[in-house]
Amino acid sequence: MIDINNFLSFQVHGSAGAGHKASDGVAGMVEQFLTFIESLMELSSGEIFTLIMPGFSAMANIHPLVVHFPIALIISFFIIDLVGSLFDSEGWRKLATGLLYLGTISAGVTVAVGFMAAGSVEHGDSVHLIMMKHKYFGISILSLSIFLSLWRLLSGGAIKGAMNIIFLMFAAILNVLIILGADLGGLMVYKHGVAVEAVKVNSIDYFHEHTHSH
Repeated sequence: MIDINNFLSFQVHGSAGAGHKASDGVAGMVEQFLTFIESLMELSSGEIFTLIMPGFSAMANIHPLVVHFPIALIISFFIIDLVGSLFDSEGWRKLATGLLYLGTISAGVTVAVGFMAAGSVEHGDSVHLIMMKHKYFGISILSLSIFLSLWRLLSGGAIKGAMNIIFLMFAAILNVLIILGADLGGLMVYKHGVAVEAVKVNSIDYFHEHTHSH
């Protein structure tokens, strides 16, 4: 199997100097590149994908990948819409509206993938309870996102006065739900190791620790 990390860490060495051959430098790099391409041609499409995207191909499901989109989009929507409301900026509020719509769509995809992901990983009773709470948060987030999107759409994107304050309150609640739901997702992964293939660590050379001098 090709070590793509070594291939991508090429450095162009000059041919001058002790220990360097004439084949070093650009010529050597081209030769290694052609060897790399030739080796790729011997692999199947699945093997090539695993080689180029090792993290993605190692996932039990794609829920951890897509879940970041609604989090980023909806939180950005709230911040931009809040600023746009405070400064009465129509441009900022239009941008926030687009982010809300995209966040709602991505939340729908994330919830759908999450339902499939729940049945693709092994877990015990304690994790199942956390997973169920996580699921309810996801459904609540999607439902509230749809509600706010429809409200925005039917209002023509312009919500003013007291109604806008109520809208922003619902948006704030939505963001709290996102944070709480994400926390439960992190708990399942980092505390209980759901969908994580444990790797035995034989060395602590890379354990970062603050040392205090006395």
